[in-house]
Amino acid sequence: MRQFRVVRDPTPPTVKPLNWRQVKRPWVGCMHLGDNDIYVSAPLRRLLDAQMRVLTPELQRCFGTHALLLGAAKDDIPPALPMLGSWVRLFLDGNCYRGDLLAATGESLPFSDDAFDLVLLRHALEVSPAASALLAQAIRVLAPGGLLALTGVHPLSGWSPWLRWQAKGRPLRLQLPLRLHQVLRQEGLEVELAQRVGRSWPGLRSRDKKVVNVFGGGYVLIARKRRRVALPRRNVPATVAVPAGGRLSPGTRRSSALQTTRDT
Repeated sequence: MRQFRVVRDPTPPTVKPLNWRQVKRPWVGCMHLGDNDIYVSAPLRRLLDAQMRVLTPELQRCFGTHALLLGAAKDDIPPALPMLGSWVRLFLDGNCYRGDLLAATGESLPFSDDAFDLVLLRHALEVSPAASALLAQAIRVLAPGGLLALTGVHPLSGWSPWLRWQAKGRPLRLQLPLRLHQVLRQEGLEVELAQRVGRSWPGLRSRDKKVVNVFGGGYVLIARKRRRVALPRRNVPATVAVPAGGRLSPGTRRSSALQTTRDT
């Protein structure tokens, strides 16, 4: 019986920063677990629309060359922001990032530091296997002065049990906005907007056209990364001991010294 042996390329592929179309090879550890179809359901679509109605006016003042959208649904569409150059679109699929590139969630995002002027995490933290690491990576790739926008389902709302029931056993990590607020401040970001939006219950029919609701099922957070401040160096004067000698100091006039000597 003949034996076959699988030979792999000994040189692993690399992903260059800011090369949006670069794709990793299949052996990075990704495993397809199916789309997050719950986020394309009608109730969550309404919640996503309510969140974007609050976010869009705030993001209109964003400008730059690159923006990153990291979502939970495969067909997430970035908002139309005229002052932003281009979008990199990714979505979470189990332990993989898919979309404009393929990478494993256990690794760092394959982008250089301070690469994006806007980072939008749309329900990404609650489906990520490592939410804290993902948030830290999002802050790392955000440029100083850029905006970080976060959306999700509020864990203390009527949407939480409904979402867990719809997930059918898949793990969800709902984030408390107050906790996110504290983490962002510790990382040097200034929170500019924190609101609860949407309906209080997924099946509730609301005739009110206002999307901001103190008992809403979703939340919206916007934080700005502080710019690096270059502080001028302050020279501290130091006292230097000068030994006493028989010579006159440079500021003393020789004529005055001679006149004093003659008087004595």
